[in-house]
Amino acid sequence: MAASAITGWKILVSGASGFIGSALCPLLTGAGAKVTRLVRARPRDDSEIPWDAAGAMAGERLEGFDAVLHLAGETITGRWSAAKKQRILESRAQGTQTLATALAQCQRKPRVLV
Repeated sequence: MAASAITGWKILVSGASGFIGSALCPLLTGAGAKVTRLVRARPRDDSEIPWDAAGAMAGERLEGFDAVLHLAGETITGRWSAAKKQRILESRAQGTQTLATALAQCQRKPRVLV
């Protein structure tokens, strides 16, 4: 990814502390993007926004992002039993629904949702 392609972009990332997110966020920042993380825990500063994938979000805090990268969900590590597969599917479907609903209410929607 060329640094100039995302320089100055505001990017929102769910699952930022996961395997992919923890590697991706520093790369995006290094390329000139301003990264904000969606976190389940209490936010440490303005670079984090709280969310509950199963419930409502502070939609006004989602205004003005250029891109949203949705990586959150049940971890894929471990034995893939029928119950594990169901948790993986449901966590991603529910989180995506919550995030998409909140983003749809924004006046300035992101250019891209991945």
